[in-house]
Order: sequence, then C-alpha cells, then structure tokens
Amino acid sequence: MENVVLIIHLLLALALIGVVLMQRSEGGGLGMGGGGGAVSGRAAATALTRVTWILAGAFICTSIALTVIAANNSSSSSVFDRLGTSAPAAEETAPTLPGAGDSLLPPSEGDNAPLVPRAD
Repeated sequence: MENVVLIIHLLLALALIGVVLMQRSEGGGLGMGGGGGAVSGRAAATALTRVTWILAGAFICTSIALTVIAANNSSSSSVFDRLGTSAPAAEETAPTLPGAGDSLLPPSEGDNAPLVPRAD
C-alpha cells in the first residue's frame, strides 16, 4: 500500500510542477518588477489555478497518508532488535586506561616493546 501511495505522490508532484510552469507569469517574482495599474482584490479563477489547487490538495493528502503509514510501520523496538543482534556491552568496548598515579615508560633500547605503566 505504501508503494502505491508513494507512486501517486510522485506523479502528483510532477503534475503539480508541470501545471505551475504552464501558468502565465504576472511578473513581480522575488519582489522584482511589479504589476501596473489597478490590481483587483479577487484574482480570476482560471482552469489552471483550479487544477493547481486540486493537485496541491491531493499532494498534501498523500503526504499525510505517507506520514501515517510510516508511523504505523515504525515500532518502539531498537534497530539492533530488528537486525537480530544484541547491542555491544559497555565493558567489552571500554578501553583499559592506566591509573591516575601511573606513568608510562618509553620503550627500552629501540625495540618494539609496548609502553608499560610504572608504579611509584
């Protein structure tokens, strides 16, 4: 069901873009230019504007429907629960650090010996 609504949603988006691009430009876009003369308070409702409103309403309805479907499909379980693995334990991933009073000695005589803590 989600795929059907998603395809309808995408088709509505493409149709809405096409209808908006077919409408006549009245100038004044982005605050530039302007309308000359007296502008009436009520715009003429042409067929393209009606189609635009219908497509916009349908687009909003499919957006809400997709949101509701996604909310119903989600669960309160963890991502790890859905994958079938458990979350790593904190003890396993925490590195072991030297104590506050310990200091590290440099490797001895240039060999590849690891650093070892020195107890004072």
